[in-house]
Amino acid sequence: MHVPDGFINAPVSVAAGVVAAGAVAVSLRGARRELDERAAPLAGLVAAFIFAVQMLNFPVATGTSGHLLGGALAAILVGPYTGVLCVAVVLLMQGILFADGGLTALGVNITVMGVVTVVVAYGLFRGLVLVLPRTRRSVTVASFVAALVSVPASAAAFTLVYAIGGTTDVPLGKVFVAMVGVHTLIGIGEAAITMLTVGAVVAVRPDLVYGARGLTTPLKLRVNGELVDAAPARDFAPVAARSPKKFWLGGLAAALVLAGFVSFYASASPDGLEKVAADKGFDKNVEEHDAAGSPLADYGVKGIEAARLSGGLAGVIGVGATLAVGTGAFWMVRRRRTESTGAQV
Repeated sequence: MHVPDGFINAPVSVAAGVVAAGAVAVSLRGARRELDERAAPLAGLVAAFIFAVQMLNFPVATGTSGHLLGGALAAILVGPYTGVLCVAVVLLMQGILFADGGLTALGVNITVMGVVTVVVAYGLFRGLVLVLPRTRRSVTVASFVAALVSVPASAAAFTLVYAIGGTTDVPLGKVFVAMVGVHTLIGIGEAAITMLTVGAVVAVRPDLVYGARGLTTPLKLRVNGELVDAAPARDFAPVAARSPKKFWLGGLAAALVLAGFVSFYASASPDGLEKVAADKGFDKNVEEHDAAGSPLADYGVKGIEAARLSGGLAGVIGVGATLAVGTGAFWMVRRRRTESTGAQV
């Protein structure tokens, strides 16, 4: 759902940029509470993983495809504030390096694809976790529902932005129905990817999942008719004490394989926004991307004729660049938290 330059007029694009900048500023402050010594490196990996999975467009209807937005996944894995930052990093790298999503529309994209998806998904996720049994399965079920709802919510948010600042005269009712309809189908794919990913992480390292914290309760023993907490086993280190290094390396390997190899088999059909824009006629004012001349534009490396090699290499570069920028940014946020904590002490 990357909005290109030309869909939204300049005043509304600027206003969306202000909203996005404000959301990023608030998230930078909030992320200091979410990023501990384990979550900081994981956040960079989550951004890189979202970048990789977004390259995997999947068919949802005749001539239409969709891809992961990632807001729900990021919020559940590393927290809502950090989740907004993860999606913002991905969108920034896509816009600058790959000419995907307009640069003047960056504020619109961060607001619609990042802020809206995170707020809707995490709010719904927390509500479901509170009412469902406190089990790991509840986390995966809640992640499915939250991700499913977040995508059409994002589509509705785009329609609202277009209603205010659209550059073509198109019946908004038809745009709304088409956008929400196709993105509900895309939401099913988003929900499946989110549920499977969250479920896999919860299965091996539940301590690393922000949305699953507090689910583990101490074992109870009945002593003299009263329930007391059992002493932890001394022979085994608790899960939280394990280094996340192996998990991090495994996640990075998965992202590289997805972006460097599996992405070649992604659907070539236009995504939901592109398809609706073409069908309803509001793609007439699309402008050429300012980074159209980038060596990595359109997810290929210029000068390499072999499509498989060109696309795969571009994907690997994108994962590496997103990981580096994201990890660096989150490390700085983590450092600010440490300095702030030290100053208070």
